[in-house]
Amino acid sequence: MKIKYFLITFLGLLGNLVSAHTINYDKVILKHWLVEKENKFVEGSFYMYKNGNVFIEDANDNIINYPLAYFSKADQTFALKKAEWVKELNYNRLVPETGKVEKKSAFDIKFLMVVLILFGIGFYFFRVRDKTKSKYLIPILAVGVGMTLFSFTANVIKSLQSITDPLFVDSAFTPFKPNVYTHWDANYFYVESIGIPTTHSMMTGITSWQQQVPIPQCYIGNNPWSIPLNPVLAATPIPVSPSHFTRGAIAVAINGIAIFNPYTNTGADAFLTGQLDNWGGHCGRADDYHYHIAPMSLYNFTSPTSPIAFALDGFAVYGNLEPDGAAMAPLDSNNGHFGTNGVYHYHGVAAAPYMIGKMVGLVTEDSTFQIIPQPHANPIRPSGTPLNGAVITNCKPNTANNGYTLSYTLSGNTDSIVYNWNTSGLYTFKFYTIAGSTTSTYNGFSPCLVPTSLNEIASIDNDVMIYPNPTHENFSLQLSNAVLEKDIQQISIYNLKGELIFKTEHFQQSTATRNLSKGTYIVKIQFAKSQLTKKLVVQ
Repeated sequence: MKIKYFLITFLGLLGNLVSAHTINYDKVILKHWLVEKENKFVEGSFYMYKNGNVFIEDANDNIINYPLAYFSKADQTFALKKAEWVKELNYNRLVPETGKVEKKSAFDIKFLMVVLILFGIGFYFFRVRDKTKSKYLIPILAVGVGMTLFSFTANVIKSLQSITDPLFVDSAFTPFKPNVYTHWDANYFYVESIGIPTTHSMMTGITSWQQQVPIPQCYIGNNPWSIPLNPVLAATPIPVSPSHFTRGAIAVAINGIAIFNPYTNTGADAFLTGQLDNWGGHCGRADDYHYHIAPMSLYNFTSPTSPIAFALDGFAVYGNLEPDGAAMAPLDSNNGHFGTNGVYHYHGVAAAPYMIGKMVGLVTEDSTFQIIPQPHANPIRPSGTPLNGAVITNCKPNTANNGYTLSYTLSGNTDSIVYNWNTSGLYTFKFYTIAGSTTSTYNGFSPCLVPTSLNEIASIDNDVMIYPNPTHENFSLQLSNAVLEKDIQQISIYNLKGELIFKTEHFQQSTATRNLSKGTYIVKIQFAKSQLTKKLVVQ
């Protein structure tokens, strides 16, 4: 019987040997980073470069990040080279002997070795060994095969998780365009906005106020919201609680507004303590407007079966209905469940946890209890303090659309803050109270705009046509008289995984599609100040 235990152990170890990777932490060397902007040094290893920020992992496994521009020139160069190396490593294999990069092969030699060894053992058992002992040998061999193949299938199952269709995600944001701008690559769906809602007012109804006011933020360019397109289920979901995700967002609404933990950084339930306005939002220390509960009012402007938000783990958030229109099914402890399509999603509800109970998807929480990657807000003045007894009654934009008048009542009096900004980034605040008025000015960041405007999109969309669509051999671009060939700077074709299939830097009337696989593609047409996206079906 000893051979039975030996074979089980041998086959299990064999599977782990050929499929596992060893990490030797003793050989990790921490880099000495010079953060010139803050005149200090940071010890840590390069973690990743995302959205213009360098993420560093210190000796205690904490993740810290700084904008690339904060570092010395030498460290900036190092970080960019490291990021490029990581990118190559993700798609290719570096051969140390030659220093060259080879394309990854789908063929796994280690798996072939295991198959051959198992075949040999099986042949020996059934051809050579005593047939009377087969009742013991067959279970032994089955257990060994199962243990060995499991070593491979754990990673295979993870790699075969369905990829979120970016067109589905994009369709959820469409009702709020052009106030949001969307695009994607193979890994992330990006949302650009200035963090100001256009379908509802702000701040009215707040009874516990920190004296923060809404100021547009630049979540654009290298600072967008990033939604994973390949969400991975976490082995142990992290609770959305006063102890986790207390800084930054946990989701982004389909109007481009961030959604934070329902608990503030002091551990208070923002909704129950009167800190939220009539739409579930308020402003943070950087004067950045965001929600703390599910923004159910957005269903006044979108389909009742559409998501109203996407969590930063990649899973969608719905309201009272399921994606198929049925009534909301019972929720698990994470405040969601798997849909009929086998994909997990959350739901917004009226009571705590309001939206997400635990992060079902795999996320990275840094040392400041913030999910990374995510964009940053830019404060232009010191954060305020609570104004006890104040109730906000109105927050009205000015006619120039470069500021607001926020009115509130305090001790039976009506006071206000009138503030605005100019194109150079000068912010002026005038505070009116029963005691008089005061003025404060701050030098901050220059205002920004979402990449496209309503007039540009409406005009270009009507002036550019793709035909035939669906197509087989090729497609052509037909331009109206309002659009000239020289206006087009680039034409790109992407598959639904975000992979670039074709690109030209100039206008091209006819483009061949005969070599493309059947399916749906995205054609992006770049103009000087805007970008047009068209769907193309190849049959």
